[in-house]
Amino acid sequence: MTKDEVIQKARDKMHHSAETFKVELASIRSGRASPGLVEHLKVDYAGVPTPLRHMAAVASPEARLLVIQPWDKSTIGNIEKAILKSDLGLTPTNDGNVIRINIPPLSEERRLELIKLLHHRIEERRIAVRNCRREAMEELKALEKDKTLSQDEHKRALEQLQKVTDSAIGLVEKIGAEKEAELREI
Repeated sequence: MTKDEVIQKARDKMHHSAETFKVELASIRSGRASPGLVEHLKVDYAGVPTPLRHMAAVASPEARLLVIQPWDKSTIGNIEKAILKSDLGLTPTNDGNVIRINIPPLSEERRLELIKLLHHRIEERRIAVRNCRREAMEELKALEKDKTLSQDEHKRALEQLQKVTDSAIGLVEKIGAEKEAELREI
């Protein structure tokens, strides 16, 4: 493996981590209804935990309303149980065909709790990016030890890797700042 391949692999891992972070943050509730809020929930379907998005269509026809329409009407009770068990604090209403969830506005206290949770998740993601950097640094060190890479090339590769890391962490922080702004909206 060359130094460029090591750096590219690290870049891909770091940016994948940042992109999955964006998806993960969709599950943190803000004042608006978003299908991403419930799509990740696992629903018991014939004894198998199945993501809700594989069992139903989730739509947000209004700013504070989610509508879940299961493809198999017999699963409506299981979907309702999964929503109630989740830590989202939402109460579904079921009319036999669809599940409606009204999204109440967030209290200031809940908003601050969610921002605290957001900061914790941002730090976890920064650590994940730094772990990618550490793995790449070990691979570069092994290349230098095998005499495939000179000391100067190793030093330049480390500088390049640090720029990639800074870019990925900047992306994670930008995504986090956008979510925090959304949570602070009233």
